[in-house]
Order: sequence, then structure tokens, then C-alpha cells
Amino acid sequence: MAAYAPVTTELDFECLVREHQRMVYSIAYHFLRDRTAAEEVAQDVFMELHAGLAKSKINSGQHAANWLRRVACHRSIDYARRLPKAMQVDWDSIPEPSQPAEASDPMRSELLQQMVASLPEKMRLVVILKYQEEAEPDEIARVLDIPVNTVKSHIHRALKMLRSKMGLTEGKASA
Repeated sequence: MAAYAPVTTELDFECLVREHQRMVYSIAYHFLRDRTAAEEVAQDVFMELHAGLAKSKINSGQHAANWLRRVACHRSIDYARRLPKAMQVDWDSIPEPSQPAEASDPMRSELLQQMVASLPEKMRLVVILKYQEEAEPDEIARVLDIPVNTVKSHIHRALKMLRSKMGLTEGKASA
């Protein structure tokens, strides 16, 4: 499918789903940390895309990709807000690391995932889009409809919070 061709048919919809389902699911999963919830969010996003195509709101493949990223972020936030507070991760519930872990240590990866999950919503989305989806700050700003400098501030603050929680000094960790 051409990047700027009009998107209007069922075939186009199927192509868009195949092409972007991993991205949509990944954003939802890394934000919510629950496979079932991520699948539900992804399904809602693609149902909304189908309705948008029927109303001719989506006018190109590139527009659809950006739209999907934005809607996946917003639907993930909406879903998380409906969760009971008991299911949300709190900084205090994450154990302090007892000793420095090796970079390839899977426990460190799980600990990092828990700490990212405990970040405030917008900050968490910025971190997920930057480091999981490898989006540039200007793209993240467009997706979340916030200024680029706010994106950069969120990244800086999130890294500082994560480093602090892991007991690392800013000189030892690289961004």
C-alpha cells in the first residue's frame, strides 16, 4: 500500500491492521503490562479505525499510522484510569535493588519494567514511545499533542526518577 494513497476499502483496512497491529499492541502492552488489556485496547483502536475509514477521516497510510499511534496512547490511558487503584503499580511496592545487576540480568529488566509502569501516565507514554517504539521527540510531541520541549522534559525527569530508584548516579548511567 502506498504511503500517501487514499485509504477507503476493506482491503486497505486489512492491510493497515496487518501492518500496524504489533505497534498498537506494543504501546498498549508496555503501558498497561497486561496482555488481555492490551488486546482489548488494540481491538478498540482498530474498531475506531474502521469507523474512521467509513467516515473518511483517514486520508493516507501515513496519516493512519500516526492516528493509530495517537489513539493507542489515549485508549491505553483511558483503560488504565478505569482500573482499580489496587492494580496500579506504586513506587513503594518496588523493592530496592540489593546489589548492582548485570546489564543482561533478566531480573533487572523486570524491575525496570515495573519501575516504568509506576511512572505518571504521560511520562510513561513518552518513555514507551521513545525507548520501545523508537520514536523521535517531535513525533512523540505530535502523537501526544504536547510541545517538543515537554517531551524532552518528560524524558529527562523519567530517566532521573528511574536512575534514582535504581540507585544509580547520573554519571554512571547513559541516556
